[in-house]
Amino acid sequence: MLNVSENASISWYDDFLGVAYRYFDIRMNVVLMFNENKPTRDLWYETMHWWNDHTIKIRFVETGDDYWFVMGADSRRPDTNKYFYKILEKSANYERFKKGHQGSAYMRFGIYSRKTVDEVKNDALCDCGHRKDDHDVDTHSCLYEVCDCTKFDTFQLNILKKKKVVTNIKFLSEDEVKDDALAWNCLNRNKYSKND
Repeated sequence: MLNVSENASISWYDDFLGVAYRYFDIRMNVVLMFNENKPTRDLWYETMHWWNDHTIKIRFVETGDDYWFVMGADSRRPDTNKYFYKILEKSANYERFKKGHQGSAYMRFGIYSRKTVDEVKNDALCDCGHRKDDHDVDTHSCLYEVCDCTKFDTFQLNILKKKKVVTNIKFLSEDEVKDDALAWNCLNRNKYSKND
């Protein structure tokens, strides 16, 4: 097993779209979003499957209007282990998770895909916030006068069934990073050393 504070050769992975939050389970969900099914499932089985739940750590390092999502764990297969990070904008969903996670969450992967007007039901919401049937049948522009939407566009997130339980979740300011091995290793490698 590898300890993050002792390992200088951690493989940091940021090739995912972002993080989604889901609130309607026993625990809140943190969902890493990807755009392709097979590579995502492969990544789960080569990395996450081997993580020991009790060692999984998630850090949210707040830097102004953004935050660093940082996640890592000890693995039963250290040769294929990866740690995850992404710089994201703070959002209402992030703030809701921060206030309501109660110290634990399910960590899952999800497949994010854009959907057009022909791929959804009438009650599907456009990115503008209005339903599909509130858009013109031919041009697909929004029928609300106060809306600038010119084309119906939405997304779908299919959350995969596999999950891990995370009980080590911390929210840090950038000043506190030096006291946390996981956050320090990530920012030192992916921010501070690149500034030199």
